[in-house]
Amino acid sequence: MKKYFRFDELGTNYRTEFMAGLTTFLAMAYVLFVNPSTLALVGIEDLPSGVTRMDQDAVFAATAIAAAVGSLFMGLIAKYPIALAPGMGLNAFFAYTVVLGYGIPWETALSGVLASGLIFVVLTLTGLREKIINAIPANLKMAVGAGIGFFIAFIGFQNSGIIVANEATLLGLGDLTTPTVLLAIFGLVVSIILMTIGIRGGIFYGMIITAIAGMVTGLITPPSGLDGVVSSVPSLAPTFGQAFVNFGDIFTLQMLVVILTFLFVDFFDTAGTLVAVANQAGLMKDNKLPRAGKALFADSAATVVGATLGTSTTTAYVESTAGVGAGGRTGFTAVVTAMFFLLALFFSPLLSVVTPEVTAPALIIVGVLMSSALKNIEWDQFEIAVPAFLIVIAMPLTYSIATGIAIGFIFYPITMVLKGRAKEIHPVMYFLFVIFILYFVFLS
Repeated sequence: MKKYFRFDELGTNYRTEFMAGLTTFLAMAYVLFVNPSTLALVGIEDLPSGVTRMDQDAVFAATAIAAAVGSLFMGLIAKYPIALAPGMGLNAFFAYTVVLGYGIPWETALSGVLASGLIFVVLTLTGLREKIINAIPANLKMAVGAGIGFFIAFIGFQNSGIIVANEATLLGLGDLTTPTVLLAIFGLVVSIILMTIGIRGGIFYGMIITAIAGMVTGLITPPSGLDGVVSSVPSLAPTFGQAFVNFGDIFTLQMLVVILTFLFVDFFDTAGTLVAVANQAGLMKDNKLPRAGKALFADSAATVVGATLGTSTTTAYVESTAGVGAGGRTGFTAVVTAMFFLLALFFSPLLSVVTPEVTAPALIIVGVLMSSALKNIEWDQFEIAVPAFLIVIAMPLTYSIATGIAIGFIFYPITMVLKGRAKEIHPVMYFLFVIFILYFVFLS
């Protein structure tokens, strides 16, 4: 085992790798509760006609197993200390744009995730994935990441009741004297404090403290006895295999845009995370990522597995940097994280205490972290600033990640051509320009 993971070469040992894996798990454990809540549209009362909710317990199981399988793939195949799980942002797109916004059944949405995963596998094996990544301008990649951050944070503010609908101004501040809103604000303050002072797993601990505060104040019903904390593994039956059953429903222009969005966001989410974590761990060689193909394949395969089980796109988590900071240098770190996700399968009853007020602070904090990409955009170049700004602002305002991407990708070729920089535009961007024009025509 030590030889396979090159412990001596990388200057690490079992104890260090184990603690790094545990640290990574604690840093990203919030996804176990936030993902089922998001995909089940908890807190949303009225659903479009013909659309039903996903089973929260089944999604919990799918989340844990997809995270475990993805992390094992990354650890054993690519040998990187990087953990995977259903991605934040992609789950919001799945739930709030595809299901809630478009009225597409979640079963068909899962088929879209499966299709994107299969396409990813092909693109990865042929080496095209890296080439397509390079075709999208870095400024737009950063804008998409930041825009998703704003969108996720907006959902958190909305779910908590801090921001509400207002007939006069469209949006407004909610009633801050409402007990549940005060609980969410308390959770946000606690999470900010923990993150600011550098507590690893601050988001997860913030959720725990908020849930406890809710139970102490009577706002959340506490679990009763041991059965309210530990139980058998939830059944995957409500979601397992639905992606295959409804695969024939994806062949529409609307679903093409959905699949392209799944592809696009996961493309850069994974690529950015791989580079960031590898850099921190000192694993980059001549500014290149060794075994990049294996790492991308692990990510692609994990998405296929996740979709089959019943969850949105599985991707690499930047929270893996917490484990690297604790000394993790090999794939054994990811293997340890995977084991903890499997262990978490027995704690599904705790979903009952993780209310929207408990998850809202986590969404807002993740939004803060993702919006940091704004600093890398070349705002002093107007032809760049326009499409980047439109991507960022349109996502929360239209309540759609896909619409934000579409608007920005339409304006980018226009502003660049008018500026005389047409030669800098990759042919892929012209293809996407046409696709997104057709997307709006179809919607109208």
